[in-house]
Amino acid sequence: METNDPSALLQPYDWSFPVPIAYGPGRLKELATHCQALAMSNPLIVTDRGSADLPFIATAKRSLEAAGLTVDSFSDVSPNPKDTEIERVRRCFRDGHHDGVIAMGGGSGMDAGKATTLVANNDLDVWRFNYDEAIPTLPIGHVFPKLICIPTTAGTGAETESTAMITHSEAGMKLCVWHPDLKPSLTLLDPELTTGLPPQLTAWTGLDALVHAVEAYCVPDFHPMCDGIALEALTLIGRSLPAVVEEPDNIAARGGMQVGACLAGIAFLKGLGLVHAISHMVGAEYDTHHGLTNAVVLPAVLRFNEPAIAEKVPAMMRALGQPGTDFDEFYRYLCGLLDQFQIPRALSDLGVPESAAEALTIKALKDAAAGTNPRVSDAASLMTVISEAITVGR
Repeated sequence: METNDPSALLQPYDWSFPVPIAYGPGRLKELATHCQALAMSNPLIVTDRGSADLPFIATAKRSLEAAGLTVDSFSDVSPNPKDTEIERVRRCFRDGHHDGVIAMGGGSGMDAGKATTLVANNDLDVWRFNYDEAIPTLPIGHVFPKLICIPTTAGTGAETESTAMITHSEAGMKLCVWHPDLKPSLTLLDPELTTGLPPQLTAWTGLDALVHAVEAYCVPDFHPMCDGIALEALTLIGRSLPAVVEEPDNIAARGGMQVGACLAGIAFLKGLGLVHAISHMVGAEYDTHHGLTNAVVLPAVLRFNEPAIAEKVPAMMRALGQPGTDFDEFYRYLCGLLDQFQIPRALSDLGVPESAAEALTIKALKDAAAGTNPRVSDAASLMTVISEAITVGR
C-alpha cells in the first residue's frame, strides 16, 4: 500500500529507520510487551502537566501494571521544560530505582523525558550535554537507560532522536541538549492517542510539523535523503491537517499527521531556520506554545528568505498538492492555512512587546537553527524580521 491510500494508515507497521518504530491505531496496548523486550521492569513515565490527567497516561500505567511491571510517573514539567525540572525528575528516577524512561506527551513531555535519560545514570549537569559544546566524557561503563518515546500530538517530531530543547533558567534561552550515543530504543506511534486533542491544539501542533518540513527542505545543504523525507512529510501533512482539524475522529487523517510529523522531525536532522531560532527564544522568555509561536513567526521569516528559497517552492507546492510554482502563491497558501486555523497575526497577540526585539535578536543569533537558515542574517536584518513578526505578522 502507498501513503496516498488512506486505508494504509489504519494498519499496524513496524519500521526500523531511523530507530525501531511501531506504528498503528491501538498499539499503546503493546507497551508492556515492548518494555519487557527491553528488560524494563520499573519504568518511569515522564510527561508534562497538561498531559498528566489525560486518559492515555492512566491507560499506559494500567497496561504496565497488568503485566506485572512497576511504574510511576513524573509530570511537573512546564510547556517549555526547565533545567531545574530536569534535576527534579532525575532525583525521582533515582529515588524510585527506575530502569527505563517512557517519554510521553507532546514536545515538552518528550523533551523532559529525553533530558532525564541523558543525566539519569551520571552526575553531570544537563548543560554538559549542550549540543553546541564538546561531547562530555562519561564514566567508564556508563550506560544510558532505555528510552521509549510516545508522542500524543502530531507536531514535534521529537520521538526518533535524543535531542531535547530545555530552557536555561538563568539565561532565559532554550538550548538543545543531546548525546550521540543516546537513541530511543522504541518510538511508538498510535494515532488514537491524538484524537482527544481539541481542534486548536491539533492545528497548532500540525503547523509545527509543517514548519519543520518547510525549514528542513529549505536548508541550503545537499542532503537528498532528508529532502525526500521532508517532501513526503509535506504530502502527508498537506492532505491530513485540514481533514483532522475538521474531523477530529478521522483516524486515517490522525495517522497521516502522526507519520508526517515524525518524518518532518527526521528531516530536520539537516537543520532548521530562523523560525525556530526566534521561536525558541520567545518560548523561553514568554512561555508560549511552540507550535503556535512557529506559525506566527513563519510569514515574516518567509518574506526575508524569499530570494534564497524561490527555487525550492515548486517542489514544495507539488508535495502539498497545490497548483502554482512561484513564491507569492506559496506564501498566500501558507498564510491562508494560518487564517483557516485562526492563528493570531503577530507575536504582539501572544504578549510579546515590540521592545523585546533587540533582546530576542541577541539570543536568536546564538541558536543553532540560525546557522542553517537559507539566507544569511546579521543582527540588523534579524532584528527587522523579529520586529515585523511582533508588529506586522502576516
